[in-house]
Amino acid sequence: MDTATDALAKGEEPICSVCIANYNGRNVIEACLDSVFRQDFSYPIEVIVHDDASTDGSADIVNDKFPNVQLIRSDSNVGFCVSNNRMVAAAKGRFVLLLNNDADLHEDALSSLYSCAVGENGYGIIGLPQYDMQTSELLDIGSLFDLFLNPIPNQNKSRRNVGMVMGACMWLPKKLWDELGGFPEWFESLAEDMYLCCFARLKGYPVIALSESGFNHWIGKSLGGGKIIQSTLQTTYRRRALSERNKSYVMLLCYPGHFAYVLIPLHLLLLTIEGIALSAVKRNRHIWTDIYKSCLKALWSRRRELARLRDEIQKKRTVSSRSFYSVHSILPHKLTMLLRHGLPTLK
Repeated sequence: MDTATDALAKGEEPICSVCIANYNGRNVIEACLDSVFRQDFSYPIEVIVHDDASTDGSADIVNDKFPNVQLIRSDSNVGFCVSNNRMVAAAKGRFVLLLNNDADLHEDALSSLYSCAVGENGYGIIGLPQYDMQTSELLDIGSLFDLFLNPIPNQNKSRRNVGMVMGACMWLPKKLWDELGGFPEWFESLAEDMYLCCFARLKGYPVIALSESGFNHWIGKSLGGGKIIQSTLQTTYRRRALSERNKSYVMLLCYPGHFAYVLIPLHLLLLTIEGIALSAVKRNRHIWTDIYKSCLKALWSRRRELARLRDEIQKKRTVSSRSFYSVHSILPHKLTMLLRHGLPTLK
């Protein structure tokens, strides 16, 4: 990695800008940055960390131990989407790699991503296999979708074209990021990676998951939950509320063709039934009010803005509906998870 940092110090333009959003990452940020500076990559890179008004001193760790890092300190907590938008705006690299502060790159990660990017003529979104930080278990090689945009982890190493790759480790050209407009800042967090990948695919750009290299990730470290523990899905009210709301935003904005006018109302109907049923079975009205009613209320309050943005996005579509839905499965993923793991535990 010395070659890459030396080249940057000499004034060469970086090939890649590694952008790491940090909030209270004292226990993880140092390992994340160490994994970046251990890369077997001979091209110049720059590393940018946006600290989102952390209160645990993690920004000071970055400042003191990593002098080569460009540290952006936020005066207030602005959220994941704004943090990434700010970093990419400041980035000088031809490519950007968005990296979570609780993720560690394998040593050949940058070289694998760059080789693929060059082979794809530089355009498209690329991701790596994701491994569990604690167990080293392969979690996914990108994700496919069911018809209601629930991500289905892909573990087929021969499949490259996927519906989305994780925003925890997402590589793309800076020009493509600018063309897509970055993350919608009102998403706050969750499904912003889904939005960017769906929008890119609508415009005809590939979304690719590589089978080589990878990154380790503390799943659920930032928002809690979102993973299987002792054969049970455990999540939090906040994670579930953001996920259901933002996933619905993506459907409303990106689903193309006449099929969308059937799927979207069906999705909203099933979401309502699911919320009422879960609240009744769990005997907990907060499941309905805090997750499902909150989601439907947000969709209604933003209906005019969503309609306007949908019109803008759909006008930019260059692929057929058949091509867009080619990464979708008919079998509902929530049903599969219910049969396999039972009802989720909410905290």
